[in-house]
Amino acid sequence: MSKLECKDLSKSFSISGDTIEVINNINLSITEGDKVAITGKSGAGKSTLLQILASLDSPTSGRVYLDQTDFASLSNDGLSQIRLHNFGFVYQFHHLVPEFSALENVAMPLMLRRESNFKDVKRQAEYLLDRVGLSHRMEHKPGELSGGERQRVALARALVTKPAVVLADEPTGNLDRKTALSIFELLTDLKKELNMAMLIVTHDEQLAQSADSILHMQDGLWIDQP
Repeated sequence: MSKLECKDLSKSFSISGDTIEVINNINLSITEGDKVAITGKSGAGKSTLLQILASLDSPTSGRVYLDQTDFASLSNDGLSQIRLHNFGFVYQFHHLVPEFSALENVAMPLMLRRESNFKDVKRQAEYLLDRVGLSHRMEHKPGELSGGERQRVALARALVTKPAVVLADEPTGNLDRKTALSIFELLTDLKKELNMAMLIVTHDEQLAQSADSILHMQDGLWIDQP
């Protein structure tokens, strides 16, 4: 069973001689099948924490582990492999390749892994696009899709590799309420279907209620330490 955890994690920056603590002594553990929401106001440290857990940034102190592998022990290439084989990412802004069709955007992570032939890659990408309700939009490019449709493509792309952990940073932040609710319902359904761990950063308390547990962050600290 996959497990992502951090121990005594802190991140600070020095600005004009002053030390700014962004996150301070954070501990967290999330395992396969968990869906955890992290809430808090802008500037609370939520996105910074997610970046460090994703190995996209390094902490000032503390450790991050995936299945007992210490990120600090890995090279940049090793960290890239961890991300490619274990994580799926969903952001507020979809970051789709504008020149690629929806199908090509979803297939891209599998192509980067070079583990499957094109027929298998295409089949898996088609399946995920069908699951997110876009079987009729596979050949459309991002510019031809609505905001909600683009976010559904981004979700399919995050899940196509069947990652151990999905990390979502404000995945509904730029969507209207109705579309945001549909995306959260879809996240919940797919988490159950694929039995992955899911960590969602959101400022929306109502949407966070769909998670199994909610952690509240303020000024780089848990309000209630897990």
